[in-house]
Amino acid sequence: MRATKLFTEFFENEKASGITLLICTAISILLANSFFSETYIHFWHSKIGNFSIEYIINDGLMAIFFLLIGLELEREVYIGELSNIKNALLPISAALGGMLIPAFIYFIFTKDTSYQSGIGIPMATDIAFAIGILSLLGNKVPTSLKVFLTALAVIDDLGAILVIAIFYSKEIQMTYLLLSLGVFSILLLMNRLKIYKLLPYLIGGIFMWYFMLNSGVHATITGVLLAFAIPFENGEEKSISYQLQHWLHKPVSFIILPIFALANTAIALNFSDSNSLFPIYAYAIIFGLVIGKPLGIFIFSYLSVKLKLSKLPSDLNWTKIIGVGILGGIGFTMSIFITLLAFTDEQAINNAKLHIIIASLIAGILGLLFLKVILKEKAIEND
Repeated sequence: MRATKLFTEFFENEKASGITLLICTAISILLANSFFSETYIHFWHSKIGNFSIEYIINDGLMAIFFLLIGLELEREVYIGELSNIKNALLPISAALGGMLIPAFIYFIFTKDTSYQSGIGIPMATDIAFAIGILSLLGNKVPTSLKVFLTALAVIDDLGAILVIAIFYSKEIQMTYLLLSLGVFSILLLMNRLKIYKLLPYLIGGIFMWYFMLNSGVHATITGVLLAFAIPFENGEEKSISYQLQHWLHKPVSFIILPIFALANTAIALNFSDSNSLFPIYAYAIIFGLVIGKPLGIFIFSYLSVKLKLSKLPSDLNWTKIIGVGILGGIGFTMSIFITLLAFTDEQAINNAKLHIIIASLIAGILGLLFLKVILKEKAIEND
């Protein structure tokens, strides 16, 4: 499989971003449990105008993150792994299994409880963390494995975006929704008319975001819609889609996502009440991410190949797919994002965040160790 220049850039940025996110998360949890705790946590809830800093980050800045995800998905669809249906069906099948099985496990744990709404929490894979862990293995990782994980994670995030749009939208305000979709239609028309100036699309995107924010549908969805409205052309470096994606990589990886991590992992730990610290949804999150993810990714990938819907690249095998499946259990960004939409109780939100972090650490460590052994054995065989 061919690794394009933009994919290589994306992969390199994401692996550094994963390390940055890990550091920011550790710092945030430490500050939230230090003598500075009250001031630190209050800072994120303090307001600028009518909105808290946390709200501005989650509903504003994260729309830019979703724009980058949309641009990466668009690239994959036009010239990447998803441009060939036979190649695309393997990561698509893997992503589907990686969403359905964890969701089912979560449902089994939380059925008929008030926490059932969190079913989307274990469904997504964090691209930055997963690629960051994979990069620690160095040059031993086949390019096809990097591409598979990236495509899987991007499709996974698209699934999470659809879940947010369908299941986590508030009461719909049709006037605002139609206005937002109207702007989107204008942007699509501009695309068809071959208007290749970026500024009009960005201005339209801001209006679309404002209308979507007031519609009841989560405003970050605007980022993905805008990505597909921006002309891809032939994907070359002169295209505005390529230029925007190239420009967004570092600000998203090293500013927006670290700020998101700092704001949303300011968790004050309380170990005095074990019952409140380990509620039923905590086990659902951990089992969903650590067990459900690799199980779903492997089973659906295996079925896809055996049913001849897709084919396994020549330099991959099922043990490597299992290893990537384990890394797929790193939820973090999207899982925390869905938690904020699924729950309203602050203690439930903080507990869910904590167990997302725990599950992601377990998945990351297990995935790293598993792949290290597998890739080392392969290297010995080749010597």
